[in-house]
Amino acid sequence: MQKLTIPVLALAALASCRSAQPSAPASSGPATKAAGAATTSTSSPVQYPQTKKVDHKDDYFGTTVADPYRWLEDLDSPETKAWVEAENKVTFGYLEQIKFRDKIRERLTKIWNYERFGIPQQEGEQLYFSKNDGLQNQAVLYTQQDGQEGQPDVLLDPNKFSADGTTALAGTYFSNDHRYLAYATSGGGSDWQKMKVLDLKTRQPLTDELQWVKVSGAAWYKDGFFYSRYDAPKAGQNQLSGKNEYHKVYYHQLGKPQSTDKLVYEDPKMALGFRTVGTTEDERFLVLYLTDGKADGNRLSVRDLTDPKQANTFTPLISSYEYNNSVVGNVGGKLLVHTNYKAPRYRVVLIDPKKPQEANWKEVLPQTENKLEGVDQVGGYLVASYLKDASSLVKVYTEKGEFKHDVALPAIGTASGFGGKRNSKTVYYAFTSFTYPTTIYKYDLATNTSTVFRAPTVDVKPDDYVTTQVFYSSKDGTKIPMFITHKKGLKLDGKNPTYLYAYGGFNISLTPSFSVARMLWLENGGILAIPNLRGGGEYGEAWHKAGMTPNKQNVFDDFIAAAEYLKVQGYTTTEKLAMAGGSNGGLLVGATMTQRPDLCGVAFPAVGVMDMLRYQKFTIGWNWAPEYGTSDNYDQFQNLYKFSPLHTLKPGTSYPATLITTADHDDRVVPAHSFKFAAALQAANAGPKPQLIRVDVNAGHGAGKSTKLQIDEWADVWAFAYQNMGVNPYKK
Repeated sequence: MQKLTIPVLALAALASCRSAQPSAPASSGPATKAAGAATTSTSSPVQYPQTKKVDHKDDYFGTTVADPYRWLEDLDSPETKAWVEAENKVTFGYLEQIKFRDKIRERLTKIWNYERFGIPQQEGEQLYFSKNDGLQNQAVLYTQQDGQEGQPDVLLDPNKFSADGTTALAGTYFSNDHRYLAYATSGGGSDWQKMKVLDLKTRQPLTDELQWVKVSGAAWYKDGFFYSRYDAPKAGQNQLSGKNEYHKVYYHQLGKPQSTDKLVYEDPKMALGFRTVGTTEDERFLVLYLTDGKADGNRLSVRDLTDPKQANTFTPLISSYEYNNSVVGNVGGKLLVHTNYKAPRYRVVLIDPKKPQEANWKEVLPQTENKLEGVDQVGGYLVASYLKDASSLVKVYTEKGEFKHDVALPAIGTASGFGGKRNSKTVYYAFTSFTYPTTIYKYDLATNTSTVFRAPTVDVKPDDYVTTQVFYSSKDGTKIPMFITHKKGLKLDGKNPTYLYAYGGFNISLTPSFSVARMLWLENGGILAIPNLRGGGEYGEAWHKAGMTPNKQNVFDDFIAAAEYLKVQGYTTTEKLAMAGGSNGGLLVGATMTQRPDLCGVAFPAVGVMDMLRYQKFTIGWNWAPEYGTSDNYDQFQNLYKFSPLHTLKPGTSYPATLITTADHDDRVVPAHSFKFAAALQAANAGPKPQLIRVDVNAGHGAGKSTKLQIDEWADVWAFAYQNMGVNPYKK
């Protein structure tokens, strides 16, 4: 069955993607006077645009907080656009002077040019899978008859959705009779989506087109599907920064205009929170997930679509918002639920909607010492994916919870996939690690055998590298795991360029994965270090809670301790250490560099949440309140004010060389966060190192960014890092 997941965490923050950035600044519109005189030499002090300050102050429970760059929140104003262009002019002028930048881009382009496959999905006798030939801006969706070789057919080519390749295929949802495909597109990196429908028999698009879709899938039922959306933005409201309120569930019947869609669920008394739905494979149950924007979990309710008495009602299964719950599937009239209720590392229980009381639940997969990351009901089995010290461990059980066998994986790394139907005999999964290019496997459920379906050929030598996992002590003594990857035979002489990347939040697990961009760093003698900070999901809810709301400082302490460990152990020095993170990880970098400006030589805060006092006022920022707390609460304000990157910058301080990255279409973490932080950082910095911001045009938070933009951005990131570490990777 298709997984009935809740698309909330996916929009909470982006763990592993960086913002997509351009290779040149915007060229239209006036620049500020100072920008025209800015020097572009990397050896001379950078002269930044003159950023005006306004006399704006806010009162938080008697504490006056100045916000001199509030005007940069108006993303559409001519002043803001001029400021962005001026900043980009300085940034790209600096980057263009780095002599080896072009060589880095050339090498990235070469090693990026290899076939990459997505996990196939079997629908009837057809296989559907995505493939990027190498340098295509977007992966193409193909179809091929199962078991047959030969050239597959193109079903959807997102590269033709827009002239510049920035419109992405954001989701695919097959009808249970294999006749139709509902698919979502997103333009310019925005989280807003359009939903369209393709007839798989005729390969022709239907006239259906749904607007203002966000935080939604398509849950098929009969001749249509359920989905979630917002009302169209009001006149004058900026759709990329305006606050999103009153999420609603609708049913769309094929062939009908969106205006006739039937409202299925709304809560006019609750402006915040998400309302999302899924249907079971047999289309018997409609599952409703509700969040409230205050607690960290979701309520779980269900409607039996075969029971006329439940035509307009939902039966609550788990009423608290405190726990994370999702329906795996159903066994007849009972539902298999993956939950952390009374199980912080998760378990699976069987719930009868006719007798939903907890006393009637049956535990199918009990909690274990390892976190149960996810479960698939497929082929009469339950495929359970666990995390053991941030790496995958996959086990197969019967639907009654009887253990069958472990799935033998190629190495320590990350396995994902295993989705299918109740009658599937085989499924597909992807396996990857830091130096193991993502490989697709076909897995026989009955015989417990895996065979390679598609293996990429990459112009790198994975055998030249080694990954180790260490456990270091944080400030309070907590042991934190960290993966360290580098060339074999590395000398621990403290002279190695090191890239320290982390996330630490939103219950997201940062597991081993292959990145061709990071391979360039590794092949030039660099070290990749990825710690699994508290706040993530690697060890279950207790690990997550240890790094959220009042405990957020633990995350920064864990990150600082990782940097110190790398230096003490002889991997690197302050000057050759770069720390990086995106989204919540951008906050991590921003908070760490303001608390410990002496910690590293280079900092990369990407699409970060930098103004912790106002984040909840934009788009879906309110959804992060359980993670951070908000300035609307006295105690939470006091905590946020202590680490908010924008508010903890100290004038007269020497900060590390910093390249802030964001994008003009980021409607998740709006770019005003980065704009204000950049302006304040440039004003506060007293040292000689550059403090730059790189603003991408027609791109968003990271998902769906084109290959070209990814290559351009990574070329600039590595060039900036090497330049400010005093390293020329191509010096003969």
